[in-house]
Amino acid sequence: MTEKPRTRETRPTTASSRPAGTTIRATGGGAQVRPATEGWTQQKDAEGRPLLQFASPKRGKPPVHLADLTPTERVDKVKELGLPGFRAKQLSTHYFRHYTSDAAEMTDLPAGIRDELVAGMLPPLMSEVRRLETDRGDTIKFLWRLHDGALVESVLMRYPGRITLCVSSQAGCGMNCPFCATGQAGLTRNMSTAEIVEQIVRANRLIADGGLGGKKADDHSMERVSNIVFMGMGEPLANYKRVMDAVRTMVAPQPDGLGMSARGITVSTVGLVPAINKLADENIPVTFALSLHAPDDHLRDELIPVNSRWKVDEALDAAYGYYAKTGRRVSIEYALIKDMNDHAWRADLLAEKLNQRGRGWVHVNPIPLNPTPGSIWTSSEKDVQDEFVRRLNDAGIPTTLRDTRGKEIDGACGQLVATTEDEAAAAALA
Repeated sequence: MTEKPRTRETRPTTASSRPAGTTIRATGGGAQVRPATEGWTQQKDAEGRPLLQFASPKRGKPPVHLADLTPTERVDKVKELGLPGFRAKQLSTHYFRHYTSDAAEMTDLPAGIRDELVAGMLPPLMSEVRRLETDRGDTIKFLWRLHDGALVESVLMRYPGRITLCVSSQAGCGMNCPFCATGQAGLTRNMSTAEIVEQIVRANRLIADGGLGGKKADDHSMERVSNIVFMGMGEPLANYKRVMDAVRTMVAPQPDGLGMSARGITVSTVGLVPAINKLADENIPVTFALSLHAPDDHLRDELIPVNSRWKVDEALDAAYGYYAKTGRRVSIEYALIKDMNDHAWRADLLAEKLNQRGRGWVHVNPIPLNPTPGSIWTSSEKDVQDEFVRRLNDAGIPTTLRDTRGKEIDGACGQLVATTEDEAAAAALA
């Protein structure tokens, strides 16, 4: 097979003064479209830059839940309720092994204390507003209403040999990326540790009850979520402590936690460098994913507003540092957007930057852009996608084009957002 000639377009080195959304012609062929927002107005700070929200807005805290506490704290809490400490282990078994908060199912607890104990230790955290299915029932998107009316979504997916849950870590998101539906609404608040864990427990219960399609079996009781991706609503590393507490609960052996493998948990970020460095020191071998989406600061400054704080090379240095400390290969997520970031020279530049830091430490996942309401942006043409992938692979960078699930129900990467229709449905259930 004859190798395609490698042409290289001139890379821009200074920010353009042209209005956002204009198309210019890059040297060497291929259009260059600058980021813009269609159908919504991007929030800006007093200096006219895209607003970044790192701090969670002040709202009423959710009730303290068993999953917010360490095993020792659970015993102490049970004793505060005037009951023997061993009841904490019984509650943990029901919640983390049988996936229930229903007092009626806890027949090993004395009937006289059952309701009071469950109310004190397993208070309601979220109610299901809506459930949408696609892929013959293999993919389910949940809309949850939290205690204060905040709305979040999670997506459950069956693949051959594994079941993956895409979880949310914040209601909304403060990173303000113009191509992501979640970021359009801004940050409502951080989710608690227990609210993050509850998404998994509720999904596991649905699976055990036979509610996830795909597997032809009568008994689903031994099936459960095997993989977690923190790629739902929110920037996980902006809610660092609660996310890490949730991860510790996920990997703690049952019944103290969910007994999951850390290697099946992926924590993603748009590039909060100090938090990446902190994650590398946690000694928990989760998979780390950096949502890069552009290898050059010229474009990434506009595409990923947090790039104004930590530039491409800083984010890649931190990602390589994660690999160096943990030995865990890093994933680079790259949404391919037509004429925006899919140019052949950007594939070459990405490969160059990754190879500068060594070999064998990284895997690239290009993802055709998933459409969002109100945006005219679209995914790259197939031949452009193939060329982008080919250049990376030829440069020695393992690269796999990833097609995400749930597009038909707005459940794919970048599509999770609470709509006006969702809010109305939630209000009707309140």
